[in-house]
Amino acid sequence: MQDLKDSIVELSDRFNEVKNGVNIPEKKDRVHLLEASSTSPEFWDNKDTARDQLQELADLNKSIEEIVKIEESIKTVEELLNDPEFVNELSLEVKRIAKELDELETTLYLSGKYDKKNAILTIHAGQGGTEAMDWTSMLYRMYTRFFERRKWKYSVLELNSGEEAGIKSVTIKVTGTNAYGYLKGEVGTHRLVRQSPFNADSLRQTSFARVETLPELTETDAGDIEIKDEDLDWQFYRASGNGGQNVNKVSTAVRLTHIPTGIVVTSQVERYQEKNRKHALDQLRSKLWIRERAKEKNEVQSIKGEYRPASWGTQIRSYVLHPYKMVKDMRTKVESSNPDAVLDGELDEFIEAELRLEL
Repeated sequence: MQDLKDSIVELSDRFNEVKNGVNIPEKKDRVHLLEASSTSPEFWDNKDTARDQLQELADLNKSIEEIVKIEESIKTVEELLNDPEFVNELSLEVKRIAKELDELETTLYLSGKYDKKNAILTIHAGQGGTEAMDWTSMLYRMYTRFFERRKWKYSVLELNSGEEAGIKSVTIKVTGTNAYGYLKGEVGTHRLVRQSPFNADSLRQTSFARVETLPELTETDAGDIEIKDEDLDWQFYRASGNGGQNVNKVSTAVRLTHIPTGIVVTSQVERYQEKNRKHALDQLRSKLWIRERAKEKNEVQSIKGEYRPASWGTQIRSYVLHPYKMVKDMRTKVESSNPDAVLDGELDEFIEAELRLEL
């Protein structure tokens, strides 16, 4: 019984610390402001801004509701603590509340300017040839499973398949609250060690892939980024892969080159060229924003890791399938002895530890 009492006291102390950090009165003031703004006749004049504000309003209301719910749950277990009939039930309830509090605490680490934005995630095969391309396809599956677990929507903007197997590179748009905030720490080289499925002798093989993450920025978000029409080289071509009956018959896919910087982005996910043009511009805007922030802070590697090759000595996480099984993050030292679960999308422990490391 004393252990249960101690757990409830610890839970209450943690909650009060989180509640103070969230600043409920400030959130409620913001809710009132957004609600008033949404009733204005001019609210939908800028659709991107309107959608962002409605999403912010929904997120704020959800956050407030979660805090109230946890607070009420803690009061209930405190009231029932002295009743021996509820000891077993209370133990389970305390564990449930602790899990909800863990998730609430994580949101405190997502305070960056663009953390709540959608994300554009790209995976590039590194050193290792076909092995690395197969590893890229495994990472693609891992991340998409993670998105599905979080009930985020995603769409493939571009996918370049390997000649023999796997994927050379893939770019994914991820739509969900805090998508960029959660995924920004995945930037870097991911290393795989396993027995080769492409070698008759089943030799041990090390493969690398590089992950890049960008926030999806609209013209309103990145107002300081100027994109001139004369600096853009547009090319249109027929898309490959899925996308509907029409996608492979007409030139709906888009390749956009920003002439001053040489940045190239592509999009072929949509059936209509105009939508692919918008995706390409959003990607370019995000890449230019990252470039500017890196230039200002002189921190290219820490912001995007763009100039770090996917090879030995640069990995942020290692996935070992042979001769033993382990996934280890080199920054947080978080480990898992179940790589199959991690590769099936169970990334929360690794991502949340990296978020705490940033604070």
